[in-house]
Amino acid sequence: MLAFPKAKMEAKPRRAENCCNPVKKSGPVCMDHVLLALRETEEERELRIRSLFNFFDAPNVGYLDYAEIEAGLSALQIPAEYKYAKDLLKVCDSNRDGRVDYQEFRRYMDDKELELYLIFQAIDVEHNGSILPEELWDALIRAGIEIGDEELARFVEHVDKDNNGIITFEEWRDFLLLYPHEATIENIYQYWERVCLVDIGEQAVIPEGISKHVHASKYLIAGGLAGATSRTATAPLDRLKVILQVQTTHAHIMPALKDIWREGGFLGFFRGNGLNVIKVAPESAIKFYAYEMFKNFIAKGKGEGKGDIGTAERLVAGGMAGAVAQTAIYPMDLVKTRLQTYAFEGGKVPNLGVLSKDILVQEGPRAFYRGLIPSLLGIIPYAGIDLAAYETLKDMSKSYILHDSEPGPLVQLGCGTISGGLGATCVYPLQVIRTRMQAQRSNTATAYKGMSDVFWRTLQREGFRGFYKGLFPNLLKVVPCASITYLVYEMMKKSLDLK
Repeated sequence: MLAFPKAKMEAKPRRAENCCNPVKKSGPVCMDHVLLALRETEEERELRIRSLFNFFDAPNVGYLDYAEIEAGLSALQIPAEYKYAKDLLKVCDSNRDGRVDYQEFRRYMDDKELELYLIFQAIDVEHNGSILPEELWDALIRAGIEIGDEELARFVEHVDKDNNGIITFEEWRDFLLLYPHEATIENIYQYWERVCLVDIGEQAVIPEGISKHVHASKYLIAGGLAGATSRTATAPLDRLKVILQVQTTHAHIMPALKDIWREGGFLGFFRGNGLNVIKVAPESAIKFYAYEMFKNFIAKGKGEGKGDIGTAERLVAGGMAGAVAQTAIYPMDLVKTRLQTYAFEGGKVPNLGVLSKDILVQEGPRAFYRGLIPSLLGIIPYAGIDLAAYETLKDMSKSYILHDSEPGPLVQLGCGTISGGLGATCVYPLQVIRTRMQAQRSNTATAYKGMSDVFWRTLQREGFRGFYKGLFPNLLKVVPCASITYLVYEMMKKSLDLK
């Protein structure tokens, strides 16, 4: 629970004069309503805000910069990794000079307390000056958030400082006063999830999180459609990449393009894309839920009072979730590769069912997982390189291009494109090994005996360049794939009314 430094005072009951009744809400809300709800005089409120400003201004320089805000939030047990300090500085710093003086801080407090009062009144349907657990539960349900009795009790307990089972406006204000974003019920719930991770009570509690969120399905739909659209748009490049990867002789782009056109025409460039689209939703769902599970597992493993996890641990959780998702949908990936390369083995391309049955009967169930190991080996290094490059590029853009301003969507897209391309290039040899193992039947005399056999045969016959066949069309996919995914995802979020 947040514990703000308080000015030494005694709160006194106060009536707002010439102002509408806040309980009946018969007129516009003003600061008098807030003072009445807090039982504060204007002088007492001024002293409280000044005391909080001085708490952040530990060096007593008369203003707050990023370092002071970050240190103050850290002292209040607000997780640093969510970058609330940066957001709080941005929302308070009205003249954009990188510093927050007292007047700017005071204006933020005025706006935030009015905002919090409005949502408090909306939740307090009985208008008795407090939020009951059932009122909070109703508000969460209306916002599309399913929450169990135990989690609701933890939520109320975290905000309820005097442990009387209800939430007063003062407790509500103290909990959310330094939250720099819009105080919607969804945002408040997510904020509680995050600050609850570092609860300084007897136990660090990990909320059940977004896995119980009704909107999780909407996010999955948005992500699935975005992924399906981007994969379809870049399917010709993916088909070309796979064809080049399996060529053990000299591989050239133009002859490969002509072969694809000759054997299948325009639709030949989209062979295997149906499976690519079908596997987007289950892969995203499995990765999503596995990531939440591994995050909770790692957090609990850190012991009591250490519920929060850092960037490295999130990378591990993400890598493990990616491995689980990759393993679950891998047979579909193998069948897709066989479909994309089948015509180059001189036969008529069968339909999906016939091909899957042939693999099962002729090669056995294990054949569906050929190349899985090199595929899994590339997940964590790719994610690590991608994340490190993205953060580095974003910081460089802020320092040298944006002059400490936050990067917008186009800059983020550019950073993501470059970092994704760099990560893909570094682990590309593993992709080549995987694709060659997937494409070759395991019951033939020339079949690869394993990952090491693919590596040595490729190195001996084709040299190091053999491990980068198809890299160019793969890199060409990065920009349009990232752009289309981003644009479609944002459009779907608006269509599905997601924030």
